[in-house]
Amino acid sequence: MEKLSNPQKTIEIIQKYEFAFQKKFGQNFLIDSHVLEKIIKAADITKEDFVVEIGPGIGTLTQYLAEAAGEVTAIEIDKALLPILKDTLSGYDNVTVINVDVLKADLAALAEEKNGGRPIKVVANLPYYITTPIIMGLFEKHVPLDSITVMVQKEVAARMQAGPGTKDYGALSLAVQYYAEPYIAANVPPNCFIPRPNVGSAVIRLTKYDAPRVQVDDEAMMFSVIRASFNQRRKTLQNGLNNSPEVPYTKEQIVAAIEKLGTSPSVRGEALTLEQFAALTNNLTRG
Repeated sequence: MEKLSNPQKTIEIIQKYEFAFQKKFGQNFLIDSHVLEKIIKAADITKEDFVVEIGPGIGTLTQYLAEAAGEVTAIEIDKALLPILKDTLSGYDNVTVINVDVLKADLAALAEEKNGGRPIKVVANLPYYITTPIIMGLFEKHVPLDSITVMVQKEVAARMQAGPGTKDYGALSLAVQYYAEPYIAANVPPNCFIPRPNVGSAVIRLTKYDAPRVQVDDEAMMFSVIRASFNQRRKTLQNGLNNSPEVPYTKEQIVAAIEKLGTSPSVRGEALTLEQFAALTNNLTRG
């Protein structure tokens, strides 16, 4: 079958099925073969791989994944796309399409059933409005992952990769970097999609660590400390923690924990590394 990365073919399919784009699902279909090839290369897909694709749309990226991978399961929330996918993927016998909301799907069970619990690769052109919940859900639910390679809003990719002291550095940077090593593989302009989004995009690969990058006694408390440190960026670290209902420690305990790091309570959260946030959390929880 002719590839859907041909813009004329994409338009033909959309018209054939009288498909209406759903703004609530954040639908923007890729129409650039070079970008699709970059995604496959960045994800390092081989015939040994079981790939989960989130949001296949009309199957443009799915076709490339099916040719590169051993098996693909595509998760699509929009029922209107199911007959289209049945058509566009009819030539591939290694693709399964599941109609479900990915935020409610049990991907760990899917990996166990389809891949014997071995690490899977997740590839997606993500709806921008739920990028963070999807990515953090994959990590926090302990889905067995090799890597996540996703198309996201350019500024979100920058935040995932940012380091301390930069304007993009924040809670998302630390959360992603706790679990995985981020690498921006390509920047993608709006003209590579139908319809065109209002912002630039980027392909980012998150290669999961075998174990989290730092050791911390209480992972949930560390993320509470991180969130509190960035909720009001202009506040000092001490005030940010002191004002947060998520951090149940006294002002004196907080000051002592920060000083034990060898830094001043007036430091801002954006100056701390992931290792320092782990040490700060341990200082708090150990008393």
